[in-house]
Amino acid sequence: MTDKLALVTGGGGGIGAAVCELASQRGYRVVVADQDLGAAQRVADDLPMARAEQLDVTDESAVEAMLDRVGQVPDLLVNNAGIGRFGPLMSMPLGEFSLVVQVNLVACFVVARACARRMQARGSGQIVNITSINSINPGPGAGAYPAAKAGLARLSQQMALEWGPLGLRVNSVAPGFIDAGISTPFYANPVIRELRGNAVPSRRLGQAMDVAQAVLFLASDEASYINGHELVVDGGVTPSLLSQLPREPKKD
Repeated sequence: MTDKLALVTGGGGGIGAAVCELASQRGYRVVVADQDLGAAQRVADDLPMARAEQLDVTDESAVEAMLDRVGQVPDLLVNNAGIGRFGPLMSMPLGEFSLVVQVNLVACFVVARACARRMQARGSGQIVNITSINSINPGPGAGAYPAAKAGLARLSQQMALEWGPLGLRVNSVAPGFIDAGISTPFYANPVIRELRGNAVPSRRLGQAMDVAQAVLFLASDEASYINGHELVVDGGVTPSLLSQLPREPKKD
């Protein structure tokens, strides 16, 4: 029986649930942490070595209490919990803008630091933060989401810089068009699914397990010299901008 432990925030569905599943397959005990305890429990019930924990990632005292309850220092933390509040910046309520920054950026710092302080004593640990291709190329109407995720990408690099000498590695994964999680209602429209899928150089939407594979790679020994890196998992969307723009017709 393994002694490795993975803590996954936002583990009750979407990408988080896929990370929990794959981590379990790779031999980790798994803590499925989510604000929705019922969702976390359903994921945990399907895994052989897992427990569900209700967690508000924005509450530092709740994070500390959860780690104390678990009683084991995580070998892997995956900061996956996140939200989106979309709409034009001109009319977005300040409260919604601030909430997105709080959950997608500040809370990741809260959870990562709490885990890192415990990992430091052991001299090892892996942290993978989930960003987004919106952190590289913002989209219209995305509100605070691109800024928060871009901040998380840079925060991941700063964590790697400061915590690398302590034996920790910190990386991030930037998913693209993923048919899971907060994007599920969007892709319920078959027209949107087809248009988006055809716009990806790989000619398909990504799946939650595509992201999970990247996360577990970064956490593995095979990635032992990768630190402070943002791994883009988008089927080639990010570098394809110029291919989407009109060009002068070729001359004979």
